[in-house]
Amino acid sequence: MRRDIVHAGAGSLTYEIREIVAVGRQLQSLGVDVTWENIGDPVQKGEAPPKWIRDIVRELVDDPASWAYCDTEGIAATREFLAARVNERRGGVQITASDILFFNGLGDAVSKVYGQLRREARVLGPSPAYSTHSSAESASSGYKHLTYTLDPYNGWMPDVDDIRMKVKYNDSIAGILLLSPDNPTGAVYPRALLEEIAEIARRSDCFLITDEIYAHIVYGGGRLHASEWVGDVPALAMRGISKEYPWPGARCGWIEILNRGRDENFSRYCASLLAAKRLEVSSTTLPQMSIPRVMGDARYAAHLRGREAMFERRADEAVAALAGCDAVVANKPGGAFYFTVMFKDGVLSDKQTLKIESRTVRERIEKMVEGVAPDKRFVYYLMGATGIVVVPLTGFQSEHHGFRATLLESDDAKRAWIYRTLRESIDAYVAS
Repeated sequence: MRRDIVHAGAGSLTYEIREIVAVGRQLQSLGVDVTWENIGDPVQKGEAPPKWIRDIVRELVDDPASWAYCDTEGIAATREFLAARVNERRGGVQITASDILFFNGLGDAVSKVYGQLRREARVLGPSPAYSTHSSAESASSGYKHLTYTLDPYNGWMPDVDDIRMKVKYNDSIAGILLLSPDNPTGAVYPRALLEEIAEIARRSDCFLITDEIYAHIVYGGGRLHASEWVGDVPALAMRGISKEYPWPGARCGWIEILNRGRDENFSRYCASLLAAKRLEVSSTTLPQMSIPRVMGDARYAAHLRGREAMFERRADEAVAALAGCDAVVANKPGGAFYFTVMFKDGVLSDKQTLKIESRTVRERIEKMVEGVAPDKRFVYYLMGATGIVVVPLTGFQSEHHGFRATLLESDDAKRAWIYRTLRESIDAYVAS
């Protein structure tokens, strides 16, 4: 074309979680029985939302209002309900309904949050990084995403000194991103650590972004929201229903704007988020209408507790299957529904393989692994040999090599097979 029309950050729009599906589809076409462990969709893996939640949604479908546009910010009654929930948290930041802004899922929220930043204003995020955040920040800025370290030998906790030094010596950093519970590691950060990071942000005049999509999937209780620990630091807390009901297909998420009035520049930035949403008219109406009725129902608390206990049992199963494996570090997650397995330094090589019975599949895998990262090589061989699709850890902008799998398989026997097969495959691959 007469002009280069490609955005400078277009090459950063990668999402390994979905891109690995293309490889899995190729193997399916060759007769491989594929088990999808790549994506966090509880419903796809056999968990149906409770009947009482589905009954509420069914009733709302019969309400003509659920078929209409809503306010750009979101349904007023729902925003008032959510603001009241925030304000019930003891000692937390107080907000109004105008501090709640709805999006078509958190993917939409993430895109808007980074897309409305000045290109020179960078957000420091964790590594391993969740691809939606890291890709959006990198694409918006046109540069490689800036990261701080999560330490696998300390339960994947953030290296606070790394955060402090990077914020201190890079004045382009305007914000700090936190995910707790974290994706992909499942780590849950203690309050003291979160408050220390908030203090770094306060002293450096930065804002915080907290992704709380898994805030109500924390093993053993101890849920903690940003409004409870940010103090007076301006922040955006991201929430949604996709993992809680669960209803991933609803594409319904929102942000809580905390301490908007503390900084004029932050307030103008938040106004730009609403302006960007006005161009789309509104987000989906039906899921928003369900929130006060579902979350306000007396059964919802027990629903959340039951799911937390279920995922903790599955986390115990996964970690037990990998116990005693000297080749990897496999920390038990503290929340969400993933677990990350990291290969120790020096374990992987470009000579290791797994036995693949089909010659056609084996030849396809051998072509695929040419020039790829060591952990992706393992992931491809794992797919070819067993059909299990996991996500390589380097796909999360990580210097560590490993993979992320889920705790979502609802069939007990199949889940046991998945974890057993992962362990057997690691042992066989490392020994080859």
